[in-house]
Amino acid sequence: MSIRTDRVASLLQHELGAILQKELPRNGPIITVVDVKITPDLSIARFYFSIIGSAEERVEAMASLKEKTKSIRKILSSKIRHHFRRIPELEFHEDHLYERAHRIEQLLNEVRKGPVEND
Repeated sequence: MSIRTDRVASLLQHELGAILQKELPRNGPIITVVDVKITPDLSIARFYFSIIGSAEERVEAMASLKEKTKSIRKILSSKIRHHFRRIPELEFHEDHLYERAHRIEQLLNEVRKGPVEND
């Protein structure tokens, strides 16, 4: 990514995090914006979320975010309209990095313990 797209991604991540924290109703799991990737032409912004909660809560949270995409984009545009001519389209994805890291850590702990001897 270029310096420009990095700056735009950082701005979008900060603003969307603030929107999630202050303007949308807080019920259910904890949602954190982990990463934002933006296309070079700044037309599409892909947001990656870490969602802490049960599997059912994570599915509901992602469905809710996707359902509210237009309203989130409208709020976002009101906050950053001075920085852009056109607000990018928003795509929301769940980031499973935390779950993978936790599973790898579990496997490494099992390996460190060594084989269990049966008597």
